[in-house]
Amino acid sequence: MTVGPDGTVILGSASSGRIYRAKKGATAAELWIDVSREIPKGAFLGVLADPGSNTLWACQINDGPPREGRKTSLRGFNLATGAPKSRWDLPGETNLCNDMVVAPDKSLYVTDTFVGKIWRVNPEGTQGTLVIDSMRYLSGVDGIAFLNGQLYVNTVFAGNLYRVNIDAQGKGTLTEIFMDRLVKNPDGMREAGGKLFVAENAGSRVHTLTIKGDTATVTVIKDGLKTPTAVQPFGGEVWIAERSGDKGSSIPLPR
Repeated sequence: MTVGPDGTVILGSASSGRIYRAKKGATAAELWIDVSREIPKGAFLGVLADPGSNTLWACQINDGPPREGRKTSLRGFNLATGAPKSRWDLPGETNLCNDMVVAPDKSLYVTDTFVGKIWRVNPEGTQGTLVIDSMRYLSGVDGIAFLNGQLYVNTVFAGNLYRVNIDAQGKGTLTEIFMDRLVKNPDGMREAGGKLFVAENAGSRVHTLTIKGDTATVTVIKDGLKTPTAVQPFGGEVWIAERSGDKGSSIPLPR
C-alpha cells in the first residue's frame, strides 16, 4: 500500500497482476494498472509512490504466488497515468522483490526476501547493485525504511530489526536493533515523524517503533486487524492494508 501526493490510496494485488487505486474520499477501489494479459500468473507485493520522479514503484511476481523458484521484477509506472516506465529483473534463479524505499540520493533500496539480499537500484529503475547478502541474518528481509538518514529493515520470518550501515563503496553491514517486545512476522514498514511504523501480520497489529541507539520501544497503535501487511502514514492518518480482510482503512496519526 502507498498513498499518492493527492491522497489517492494505491494497493497491489498479491493474487493477480493488478494494481488498484481509490481516490481521496472514495469508499471503493478501482482497477488502475493491469498486466494480467502480459503476465497471466503475475502478482504485486510492495508498492511505493515516488512523487519526485512521478513514478509508482512496484514489486512484480512474474510466474505465480510467491515461493522459492519464482522470478520477480522491480517495475516503474507513471504515477499520474499508470503507463509502464521501467523494469529491472532481480538476478538469480530464486528471488523475491518485496518492498522498496527511495533514498536521499533518489536511488532505491529493494528487499529480496527469499535470498537475504538488499539491492540498490539507480533512480531510473533499470540497474541494480548488491548492497548486502546475508542469509544468516536477512532471511525473510521484508520492510524497509529510512529514519533520520539511516536505513532500517525487518525480517518477516525471525521478527528482527536491523540498521543497515552503508560505507563509501555502497556496501552494507548490520547492527541489530533490540525491540522491547516481540513483533511476530513484521511486514511493511514506513517512516513518519521520527518513528518507524510497522505492520505485524501474524500479530494482527500495527506499531510505532521509537529508536534510541540500538534499542526500540514498541507501541501498539491498532490491534484486532486481519493479517495487516502494509502501513503508510499520510496527511494526519495512518493507512493500513489487511490481506485477509481484503481492504484498506485508516486511523488518526498518533501524536
